[in-house]
Amino acid sequence: MIPRILTAVLFSLPALLPADEPPVAAAWAGIPRSLQTFVDHGDIAGAVTLVIHEDRAIVQTVGLADLDSRRPMREDALFAIASMTKPITATAVLKLQSEGKLSVLDPVAKYLPAFAKVTVKEGDSTRPPKRPLTILDLMTHTAGLAQPPRRQASDGDPKPWPSLEETAAYLAQQPLAFEPGSKWQYSSGMTICGRLIEVVSGQSYDAYLDEQLFRPLGMTDTTFYPDASQRLRLATLYKPSGKGDDPSVPLVATPHIYLGSSPEIKLPPNPSGGLFTTAHDLGRFYRMILRGGELDGVRILPEAEVRQMTTTQSGEVVTGFTPGNGWGLGWCVVRQPQGVSAMLSPGTFGHGGAWGTQAWLDPRRKAAFVLLIQRLGLPNSDGSDMRAAFQEAAVKALPVP
Repeated sequence: MIPRILTAVLFSLPALLPADEPPVAAAWAGIPRSLQTFVDHGDIAGAVTLVIHEDRAIVQTVGLADLDSRRPMREDALFAIASMTKPITATAVLKLQSEGKLSVLDPVAKYLPAFAKVTVKEGDSTRPPKRPLTILDLMTHTAGLAQPPRRQASDGDPKPWPSLEETAAYLAQQPLAFEPGSKWQYSSGMTICGRLIEVVSGQSYDAYLDEQLFRPLGMTDTTFYPDASQRLRLATLYKPSGKGDDPSVPLVATPHIYLGSSPEIKLPPNPSGGLFTTAHDLGRFYRMILRGGELDGVRILPEAEVRQMTTTQSGEVVTGFTPGNGWGLGWCVVRQPQGVSAMLSPGTFGHGGAWGTQAWLDPRRKAAFVLLIQRLGLPNSDGSDMRAAFQEAAVKALPVP
């Protein structure tokens, strides 16, 4: 049985919460309780939660960051956020649009000429698409892209990833599964957007994010390359052990696929899923979005780009991993709250990650709900019981809007 280790931290951006804020209200205690059940049952080792409401935030922790060492989960634990990377990549694309350097309505081939010859699969043959593939298609997962190239072994690291240039070149040669814009199929569109960022900005994708987003926002722990000291704060990634329901051995550790075996080995950054970060850094980013693109006097995006990015751009196409959703530009949008999103407002937007991480921003409540866990093997991380329990408890802790 994992011990009950519960902590709560009030912080600001740099101090999200005013210094004279009283101790954590009793209402907030329901959040760690809602997740302690999953720790006790061996479903997760631990969790960090972040709730932002207007100009304040609360971080709470439960359980352990590592089962073997019994290292407690701390508010500064580093998490691999997987596909929660996508909205950050999307923000970089919209920043370039706001500067007049591209438009999401542009054909991809305007910047990556290899896509001028892209084809659509039709039976046993291929044909040209009826219209050009656009950046918007990439960002709404309506492009019909093939799967990205597989990893190949090398002497430097057993599982390196292809570069963004190589990935884009490969996908440009693969036929699309359907006409652009006609269907929704989760794909590597945001990875191609990472390559677009490189071509348009003249910088590497990761350098652009660091210069234009992370440093201006004070996101000092957000990186594709955790250093030696950051690795000491990594929350261990776990998967089911295959031991049935025996609570004494529920989870086994597994390596992060985007992490080289040492800090000296840097795999190519993955714009669709490669970032590591903390609750504090995510609080900086999401609060900037909730404030219409500005934080602490630093404007990252105009309000128009934030609205465009976080409202449905996929038309009536059925999208998402849970019912009732549309798709913005790199963000999922809750159009009709139901099931796991029933407690959220229409127009809430966010994104999940393959290892159970979740972040959903509710503009009506001026709130954001962030769940950080590291758990492989969930049937659907967007539809997980952990997400539902956390959001239910977090919404109850907020004032009635």
